[in-house]
Amino acid sequence: MKEEEKIFAGYMFDPRKKELKDIKHKAHQACQRYNAMDEYDPDRLPIIREFIGSIGSTYYFQGPIQFNYGSHTFIGENFFANFNLTVMDDARIYIGDNVCFGPNVSLMATNHPLIAGERMGIDEQGNTTMAEYAEEIHIGDNVWIACNTVVIGGVHIGKDAVIGAGSVVTKDIPDGYLAYGNPCRPIRPITEKDSKAHLILPEDQKSR
Repeated sequence: MKEEEKIFAGYMFDPRKKELKDIKHKAHQACQRYNAMDEYDPDRLPIIREFIGSIGSTYYFQGPIQFNYGSHTFIGENFFANFNLTVMDDARIYIGDNVCFGPNVSLMATNHPLIAGERMGIDEQGNTTMAEYAEEIHIGDNVWIACNTVVIGGVHIGKDAVIGAGSVVTKDIPDGYLAYGNPCRPIRPITEKDSKAHLILPEDQKSR
């Protein structure tokens, strides 16, 4: 079984195998180019399509960005990410439509064994080996993930949810909930009482 197939089948894999390093290298190079370009450069945004699994027609990454594989991430329509997005997409990551991320959001769809002897070793040639396993992340439509949040592999975030700043999301979050904390937990449903429509100026109503 190939190393990438092991990831998707839920088995332990070696991230240092050339098969995987080549996939990651393509994404890493593209991210470097993206990060070095001016945000108004029309050639910048199309770079995302060179390495991403799939993405909608409307999206924006403020940058800098860092994807580990890129090809394991699938993003819907109308996506926005603020500064310093980190995506460790060893397992597949699925992001719905109308999702926005604040600064310093990290999606960590990878893990290492807790037992040291299973985690690292040395092969017959004297090279260091490293073992990982990975679980998918699923983020529903209309989700806002606020700044400095970390989402751990295996998590499902329901549609219309909001994750508060500084959260570490280790368990599933239901649809339509405000959730925050370390560990992140559902606090309450989001309701019409949370509306801020009164803050919209009359002249701005037509554009919404």
